[in-house]
Parts: sequence; C-alpha cells; structure tokens
Amino acid sequence: MAGVATRLAGTSRSARRQVSVTDIRWADVILVMEDKHASRLRADFRQEVAYKALHVLDIPDDYQYMDEELVELLRSKCEPLIFGEA
Repeated sequence: MAGVATRLAGTSRSARRQVSVTDIRWADVILVMEDKHASRLRADFRQEVAYKALHVLDIPDDYQYMDEELVELLRSKCEPLIFGEA
C-alpha cells in the first residue's frame, strides 16, 4: 500500500525471520493472524508491546506464502486498521 512501510516476521522459533525487539519498537501498529501469535508477543516482548496497538486478525495461519485468498483476507482486514476505518 502506498505510504505504508511494513515488516514481516514470525513468532515461531522456526520462522524464516523471527520478530525482534527492534521490529516491535519500530512498529506503530502490530497485526497478527491468530491469538497465539499475540500471546507469544506479549510473553516474549511484554514491555515493548505494552503501549502498542496490537490487533489479532483472526486468520488461520495455514495458508501458503502469497496465497491469493490470504492476500485478499489480509487486505480486507488490515486496511481499516491501518487507515483508521475500524
């Protein structure tokens, strides 16, 4: 999306790129797909996420990377949160 800078990182220890404290501090808004991801962030980065907008999108984390259905779900759920229409 024009005008929006993003970073992608996983909460799993096996993630290709794991979320870091630097990522958390950088973010204005944090979006996760499932409740378990939010729980991991709160457990691993308690202080860093305490004052961040953290939203659970309620999207099952079982899609392949760049799956067209996933991209559409993300767009429809993220745009209102990013642009303040929620």
